[in-house]
Amino acid sequence: MKTLRFGIEIETVGASRQKLAHAIQSAVGGHVSGDYRGWQVTDTQGRIWRVVSDASLSGGEYSGEIVSPILTYQDMDALQQVVRAAREAGARADASTGIHIHVDGSRFDAKGVTNLVKMVHKQERLLETALGVSAARLARYCRPIDGAFLQRLEARRPRTLQDVNEAWYGRRNSMPNRYDSSRYHGLNLNSLFFRGTIEFRYFNGSVHAGEVKAYVQLVLALAARALASKAASSKRRDFNPATAKYDFRVFLLHLGLIGEEFKTARLHLLKKLEGSAAWKGQRRDRRGSGGGEDGSTGSEGTQGGAGGSAPTEALAAA
Repeated sequence: MKTLRFGIEIETVGASRQKLAHAIQSAVGGHVSGDYRGWQVTDTQGRIWRVVSDASLSGGEYSGEIVSPILTYQDMDALQQVVRAAREAGARADASTGIHIHVDGSRFDAKGVTNLVKMVHKQERLLETALGVSAARLARYCRPIDGAFLQRLEARRPRTLQDVNEAWYGRRNSMPNRYDSSRYHGLNLNSLFFRGTIEFRYFNGSVHAGEVKAYVQLVLALAARALASKAASSKRRDFNPATAKYDFRVFLLHLGLIGEEFKTARLHLLKKLEGSAAWKGQRRDRRGSGGGEDGSTGSEGTQGGAGGSAPTEALAAA
């Protein structure tokens, strides 16, 4: 996952685009410029960070979308500094804002894309709940994976990206349009065929640097797992709100978000879910109720018992 390139779009309200641009410059250096299209910051590496308008945002002139250049995992600290600087400049998130994360599609062939679609579809209800996606956004801007698309994909068993293209659009589309209506899905493949990136649109707006980092890590882990897997199942897993925290934690560990390095990511990604991160059922450790930062309690992460079961060695190692 650490070798994948990515980009991010962060929608904010509360600060003007000019103010956002100067905030970005304070974090990454370089110089600020502006024209009729918006403001941009050319950082010390010559990369361009843009701040553009978005009519869907509630803030009017006091709103803007931060569009990063192509980033690598080594740029994560710089990205967090940008988020913190924007927040200090008055930027905030509300119900109109979202975050879109793009992963470089150049390493994806038909198998990798198909694996990713199936993986996301299988866990999509859990993902939507963990990320707190509102019903309004699910209905409009980040719709679930389309059932007809999934049926076409599984029936076609694509061998080429052109096969995936035909399954996505329901026809061969050799000239994709940026604003094609199919882009309004949580997993957006129109972006792959239009600009060469796979877009994840599930994320609510945030100017919390830790949350933003966790979202990027989740996307990169999903992409890396899809690329590494020989195959994937698309069968929807049963969703139980009472065990959602446990179920999602097991999924995060399966993706490789395990150990101290990803402890904060697990904290942010699990905090909206109910139940225990360490137990499938309602049992609690009798020796104490002290909890870990990612929701585990006592020694529950390493032993099973009546009323529930712990994950395998992966959970113990977390």
